[in-house]
Amino acid sequence: MNFVQELTWRGMVHTLMPGTEDQLQKELTSAYLGIDPTADSLHIGHLVGVMMLKHFQAAGHKPIALIGGATGMIGDPSGKSQERNLLDEPTLRHNQDCIQKQLALFLDFDSDKANAAILVNNYDWMKEFSFLAFIRDVGKHITVNYMMSKDSVKKRLGEDAKMGMSFTEFTYQLVQGYDFLYLYKHHNCKLQMGGSDQWGNITTGTELIRRKESGEAYALTCPLITKSDGTKFGKTESGNVWLDPERTSPYAFYQFWLNVSDEDAERYIKIFTMLTKADIDSLIAEHAQAPHMRVLQKRLAQEVTCMVHGEQEYNAAVEASAILFGSGTAQSLAALDKKTFLAVFDGVPTFQIQKADIEAGIQILELLATHTNIFPSKGEARKMIQGGGVSLNKSKIESPEIAIDSSYIINNSYILIQKGKKNYFIVEIV
Repeated sequence: MNFVQELTWRGMVHTLMPGTEDQLQKELTSAYLGIDPTADSLHIGHLVGVMMLKHFQAAGHKPIALIGGATGMIGDPSGKSQERNLLDEPTLRHNQDCIQKQLALFLDFDSDKANAAILVNNYDWMKEFSFLAFIRDVGKHITVNYMMSKDSVKKRLGEDAKMGMSFTEFTYQLVQGYDFLYLYKHHNCKLQMGGSDQWGNITTGTELIRRKESGEAYALTCPLITKSDGTKFGKTESGNVWLDPERTSPYAFYQFWLNVSDEDAERYIKIFTMLTKADIDSLIAEHAQAPHMRVLQKRLAQEVTCMVHGEQEYNAAVEASAILFGSGTAQSLAALDKKTFLAVFDGVPTFQIQKADIEAGIQILELLATHTNIFPSKGEARKMIQGGGVSLNKSKIESPEIAIDSSYIINNSYILIQKGKKNYFIVEIV
């Protein structure tokens, strides 16, 4: 597989250094992509770079995932208006361990193939580097004029900059450049990949290799992904969409992909899945015939959710979605774990009732109109029950005379009440 051609049709190439494609066609090549361990989980903003590494390995080449333990202690100025908080080593090591487990979902680290992926941490070769040794062995090869010409520096030092830039951040490109040099010397790494905002840092590395080793090194960047409305990709009202199921539930993860726009779905399915061009072209054509069926979104959500969380969690997310949108059953509702239940019904009006009251039994009309205000009166509740318009835990209430006791509680915590087709309410047992 021609890696550059593969990424090009997927819309994943922003800038390509001349000679890169020839190098990749010539021999098995190692390439690295850096990930700063600022959290103990990747979020979907990282997925573009991770998918680049995945495609690189699929093309027969050797991917190197670099955890930026050292650079994470400094903070990359690229695309940022101010410095970020710096992390201590124990936190960085913890984050690295968590990220490595997630990367193993995408990359083959364990096989004995020549192109098995490896994971490195730049803290391991930077921690013993003295300041004097660094400015002597690295700093003298890159001029200040060269460093000042980078967009990431110029933007922070321009007339509109309020915060300026510390010397720490100014040296970031030298540290990242040294990473490339180190990997070139110790792992025969000839290509660095990253987002388009990393071009300046990456080319500092290729320049350092050229000046210090008289070697050839290459660079490839992908576009920064945005949504069709221009807003930042991967952000929701509640923040980042994480790969860690403890931070973002598999259901919420699935829903993110399911709810992207048609325009975004057509772009994202090329970037975030391994589907072939023929399969994607077929899906796009099918979607165009019946956009309301959301074929692209459903397949996108399936592929990414299965890749990150597995088929079992994907199936559970589909079933949970069916519960919310009307076709779920009492059995499927009862099968939801507490976290998924809360994710499905996030934002639904919630009322609290003492466990002792439920154990004693509460007449259904009392529950609906006295203990809660789901209905303004018992008479209105009675009328809607008799008309078949009220369900409890996805089962229609047949009589306004029944009593609700602890046997109706889901996960020892909740009772779900549905009024009409779309109005849900949660009774929380406390």
